[in-house]
Amino acid sequence: MMESLLIKKDKLAEREGSEKGSSFSGSERETAVGGGKREVFEFFGWVYHLGVNSIGHEYCHLRFLFIRGKYVEMYKRDPHENPGIQPIRRGVIGPSLKIEDLGRRKVNNGEVYVLRFFNRLDETKKGEIACATAGECQKWIEAFDHAKQQADIEISRGGSARNKLNVETEINLEGHRPRVRRYAQKLIRIGQGPEGLLRQSSNLGVRQDGYIAGDTGDAIQAHEWKCVRTINGIRIFEDVANSKVVKGVLVKAAGVLDANADTAFEVILSLERQKRYEWDTFSSDLELVDSFDGHYDVVYGTYEPKYLTRWQCKRDFVFSRQWFRSQDGTYTILQLPVEHKKRPPKSGYRRTKINPSTWEITTLNTPMGTSPEKCLVTQTLEIHTIGWTRWKNQHCTKFEKSIPYALLCQVSGLKEYIEANPSLKIHSSTAVVQSKLCGCSLSNSEFEDQEVKDEFYDALGSASSSSSEDESDGETENKEPKVKLKNVSWAIAGFALKKRSGVDANKDLDQSVSPVDISSSNFRCSARQGISDTDTNCWTSPRSESFMIRGKNYLKDGAKVIAGDPLLRLIGVDWLRMDERIDKIALHPKFLVQSDAAKKLPFILVINLQVPAKPNYSLVTYYAADRPVNKNSLLGKFIDGTDSFRDSRFKLIPSIVEGYWMVKRAVGTKACLLGKAVTCNYLRQDNFLEIDVDIGSSSVARSIMGLVLGYVTSLVVDLAILIEGKEESELPEYILGTVRLNRLRPDEAPYFGD
Repeated sequence: MMESLLIKKDKLAEREGSEKGSSFSGSERETAVGGGKREVFEFFGWVYHLGVNSIGHEYCHLRFLFIRGKYVEMYKRDPHENPGIQPIRRGVIGPSLKIEDLGRRKVNNGEVYVLRFFNRLDETKKGEIACATAGECQKWIEAFDHAKQQADIEISRGGSARNKLNVETEINLEGHRPRVRRYAQKLIRIGQGPEGLLRQSSNLGVRQDGYIAGDTGDAIQAHEWKCVRTINGIRIFEDVANSKVVKGVLVKAAGVLDANADTAFEVILSLERQKRYEWDTFSSDLELVDSFDGHYDVVYGTYEPKYLTRWQCKRDFVFSRQWFRSQDGTYTILQLPVEHKKRPPKSGYRRTKINPSTWEITTLNTPMGTSPEKCLVTQTLEIHTIGWTRWKNQHCTKFEKSIPYALLCQVSGLKEYIEANPSLKIHSSTAVVQSKLCGCSLSNSEFEDQEVKDEFYDALGSASSSSSEDESDGETENKEPKVKLKNVSWAIAGFALKKRSGVDANKDLDQSVSPVDISSSNFRCSARQGISDTDTNCWTSPRSESFMIRGKNYLKDGAKVIAGDPLLRLIGVDWLRMDERIDKIALHPKFLVQSDAAKKLPFILVINLQVPAKPNYSLVTYYAADRPVNKNSLLGKFIDGTDSFRDSRFKLIPSIVEGYWMVKRAVGTKACLLGKAVTCNYLRQDNFLEIDVDIGSSSVARSIMGLVLGYVTSLVVDLAILIEGKEESELPEYILGTVRLNRLRPDEAPYFGD
């Protein structure tokens, strides 16, 4: 299976005398060298190309993908081992390229993870590739993001380079594959390529030198986990801080596994009976009932209660699983009991509702050279209080014969299963993705003779993949790629908490200009400003002490600090419902930005969070500056920068202050680069910048938002927005603005247009 972006040591690092084993992420570094040439990263490796050819047959071909700078090529064979081989597809990765993680998809007899490429200006131009694990998908997303940045840099330089890129990206491509009837029986077998790609786990994991990552986030939450018992090396905890908030008791089991997060995730998600028999004492007989969006499915299971109790009546259950991978590589799986029309109560079985639970799988960062990789697996579940108190105090109770106890023991079984299967821990792979830094210059002229006219998304989605190409793949697909494997290690600084940030964020505002008076009472919006935290269906403006941001020395020590006061002031919130999502809401004459009071403000930042539902909703927040923004500041560059720059910097930190624990787990507390997670559209005019965040553009975001909307009337949510600091001069970070949403009522949101 494809290894994740294994990094070759670059020549510059060798000249600097770096220690053996050090490496750099290809998506983060580009170095200038002598002679006016610049070193350009290359990303390459094996992927699956999915599509439908001109006669309506689905195909799934193993292809070698090669990214160099902002250019991409696709080969049938590895060009490193076959010099002179010509690519079958080539194209430019334009700034308008968007990538969507479609999750798992069953292709013939295997499960793959699919990435969809499309032009956000024209979604008919699209294509799909697939990887063997979710971790590999994430690394390819990072590689394409880096390539987009290369295109953005060329645009910013202007001149002939900019004109050349504009010509390349603006061409109206022909030969787009039409939507045709698909013939399932005509699927090309995965087995024609290296079968190991579907059967082996890759070794994805980011290591840190001497640091172990804990259960941390970018928002501070009140949890007090007390260890009450250890079972076979697994710790069992009780959340004593929220015992009065949660109905019943919130407990979790946590253990360290000698495998990477990808491996643990695949084992937990697998429904293969024989494998589950080896580690799952409870839910080993499972059957897939339904699947949605690649990130959500429904599972039916049966079990013999004789293994737990003296009861002889057979039991069955139905539950849903929803999973996603955060931008830091942590996997989360949510499991809830559900009902499904395909699985009504069964004769001879007693229907049981299993406990709501979550899995979290986090890569542990170990010292360089440590093998095997490790991950922390945590299973959290909600249980009734009966029997729990006596059991945790080591008294004999019936709890050890209960379903919750069997669920808590799953982590222990998983740990022992991986220990008993060394193949799950070996750094091996059939195919590999690598990146390296090449010292040669890269210019547009190099590609002129290749007639590069297509953007990458359309190069993959082109109908040029005809039946003749499909039929010619037999020789290629049977040839296994020969790949040399290398270990990966990153030297990344650890996480630490420090005192509150002392940054003077006001340097982003022109201090030579007298501030204007800003009062939210001067502005009218549809949502009501709350007076106290007990108010409902309203908003307030919380302070920033509950958020963590990158400190001054983050690039050296990885330390985060408590945020200071927001730079901008929250002056209003609109909570609206509508039939279809609305962009450019700031231009509407009835809304805040077009009021006389708003036109007198130096600058307004408008965040339009577009919530997909029936009907759709928009949460619009307005933040104002009391002075003009310095053009050369980070905020100034963000306001007047390119969309690619904005996508790579715009961050949101969420925090569920009050609400159902499952929703808290789903939303999390870690900062998210919104431009990479969902589609963001920008409108810069007059004295404002509007950011329209299309949550519905991501199947993962849609799924999470669906869960949130189900509990929104009981949630207190804090949101903080900021611009990510990547250079030393941009640190420490600072919060642009915050908002607290107190138990919003969707049915009371005014209809847009009334």
